[in-house]
Amino acid sequence: MGLDGMAEGLAEQSAQPDLRDLDFEERLGMLVDREENYRRNRRLKRLLRAARLRLSACLEDIDYRTPRGLDRSLLRHLATGDWLARGQNVLVTGPTGAGKTFIACALGNAACRQGYSALYVRVPRILGDLALAKGDGSYPRRMNQLARTQLLILDDWGLAPITPAEGRDLLEVIEDRSQRFSTVVASQAPLEHWHSVVPDPSLADAILDRLVHHAHKIEIKGESMRKVLGAEHQTIQEQS
Repeated sequence: MGLDGMAEGLAEQSAQPDLRDLDFEERLGMLVDREENYRRNRRLKRLLRAARLRLSACLEDIDYRTPRGLDRSLLRHLATGDWLARGQNVLVTGPTGAGKTFIACALGNAACRQGYSALYVRVPRILGDLALAKGDGSYPRRMNQLARTQLLILDDWGLAPITPAEGRDLLEVIEDRSQRFSTVVASQAPLEHWHSVVPDPSLADAILDRLVHHAHKIEIKGESMRKVLGAEHQTIQEQS
C-alpha cells in the first residue's frame, strides 16, 4: 500500500514497551503523523535533488554580522513564501563573493521546503544548453521544463553580452513564466546596467519589463565574503 512511514512507526512502537499502554486511537494517530512526516521528507529530498542548487544554503544561516546592507525585514518576508504564491521575482545584485549565490540558493531551499519545485541554472550554461537543444530536437521539452518549474534561479546574469538568438530564447523562457511562476536573478552588474547585457534594445526592454516589474530587490554591498571569512580564519589561527 506504500505506507512505508507507518510501517517504520509500527516497528518502532513494537520495540518500545511503554507505548503498548496507549490506547488504539493514540497509537494510530502517531502512525498517521509518522506517515505524513515520511512523505513530506521524501518529497523534500526529491525537490532538492531536482533543484540542483549550487550551494547547500538556508535563509536561517545568512550572516547579518558583516555589514552588507541586507534588509532583514525583506528576507523575513521572502521566507514566508508569499512572493512565490504571487508569482513575483527576486533580483539579487552585488560584487563578486558578496553572497549572491548563497542567498539565491537559500531562497531555492526555502521554496523546496514549502513544496515548490525549483531549478538552479547559470545563465551562460542554460543559453548554451538551449542552443544545443535546438540541434538535437530536445528544445521543446527543455523549454517546457523551464516553463513549469515554480522557481527558476538564474545565476551569473550579465557575465557576457547575450546574442540576439540567445536573447530570443531568454525572452521565451521569461515570457512563459511571467506572472505565473517566480524567478530569482543574481548578477554582479548593478540593476541599472542590466539593459546593456542584451544588445537588442527591443529584446532588452521585453525581458526586463517582465523581470523587474513588481520584483523584490536585494542589493548586497561591501567586501567579498570570501575575503572577510578568510581574514577571520587567519585571525583565529594567529590567536590560537
